[in-house]
Amino acid sequence: MKLAKQLEKLGTETAFAVSQKAGQWASEGHKVYPFHLGDINIRTPDNIIEATRKALGDGYTGYCPGAGIPELRAAIASDVGAKRGMSFDADQVSIQPGGKPVIGKFINAVMNPGDEVLYPNPGYPIYESQIEYQRGIAVPYGYTETSDGFALDLDAMESLITDKTSALIYNNYQNPNGAESSRQEMEAVAELAIKHDLWVLSDDAYYEILYEGSPLSIANIPGMAERTVILYTCSKRFAMTGWRLGAAIGPKPVIEIINKLNTNIESCTAHFIQRAMVDAIEGDTSGPDAILATLKARRDAAVAGLNAIDGISIAAPRSTFYLFPNVTSIMERKQMTDVNQLMDGALTEADVSFCTRKHFGRPAAGESGQYIRFAYSGIDEDDIRLGMARLKSYFEA
Repeated sequence: MKLAKQLEKLGTETAFAVSQKAGQWASEGHKVYPFHLGDINIRTPDNIIEATRKALGDGYTGYCPGAGIPELRAAIASDVGAKRGMSFDADQVSIQPGGKPVIGKFINAVMNPGDEVLYPNPGYPIYESQIEYQRGIAVPYGYTETSDGFALDLDAMESLITDKTSALIYNNYQNPNGAESSRQEMEAVAELAIKHDLWVLSDDAYYEILYEGSPLSIANIPGMAERTVILYTCSKRFAMTGWRLGAAIGPKPVIEIINKLNTNIESCTAHFIQRAMVDAIEGDTSGPDAILATLKARRDAAVAGLNAIDGISIAAPRSTFYLFPNVTSIMERKQMTDVNQLMDGALTEADVSFCTRKHFGRPAAGESGQYIRFAYSGIDEDDIRLGMARLKSYFEA
């Protein structure tokens, strides 16, 4: 029997393959210093756990509305709106089993087969996967490296827009490179979207993972609210990666389509978790504050460890829990041409596991810089220092 040919277009999140390799190395008796996966090894705040137990005890274990329970939709509308200087109502919120489903459902709602969708590259690999799987044309746009981190190549981005372009995926506070748009850069992206009448998916997965300053949202720039869908997730802010709870927030016509897709795909998101999240969003904020403080300390340790390595110089990003250092000179010193070779050597020679640029979209023609990505969300501060010391020995050998 044959399988659908379209499955050949479906990609995956290849960081999980790196995780499997690290797990195999650990099973052979090695201590692995895990920087590969953007998971969080911090306990979910106690008030959320207790609220979930109560919801289970109260019998919230059956079906609920596909769009999400009204109380949670209202709580997210209020919270997301307040943090962005905007006003949303509950009908503009669709509850999801995680943030990731928003990507595919947004594309399904706004893209026709043959349409072009711009997406960041390097970037979260599911963008590319979902665009191509749903018979669209994935058009990557890139970044330039600066002394402060990474900036969008706005001229190149505009040159990619054609009359077939229907949407733009924008991930401020970016995975994998930690890029953060200035207000000026964000307004330039918004100007392009308005000029060319594009839908925008604003992937705000790391909106609350900001260590200094106040976050900015493209959705509150004039002319953007009516064309922007916000991807919201509980995974990062509340250390709930495995709980699978998120939301799409945006114009009602698109949210209504996403609600219909919910009914077709998963019926609804787990009822008892939704009940618990009403308490989490409206209640005690000490848990998220403590999570952010822990991540900031880890960031500082990881940045110091990388900058101590000959051949690496990296600025401390103000957001996310990722570092994306340029290792071109290290590879030249070690006479390597494939960045995955450096990754494999770090695991077997130093017990350090990380991802590479190749795990975040197909490299563009002519890319010359070599990069690796460190996630410091799943490794304790002491192990960050030990792992970086081992990595220094391997990289400088």
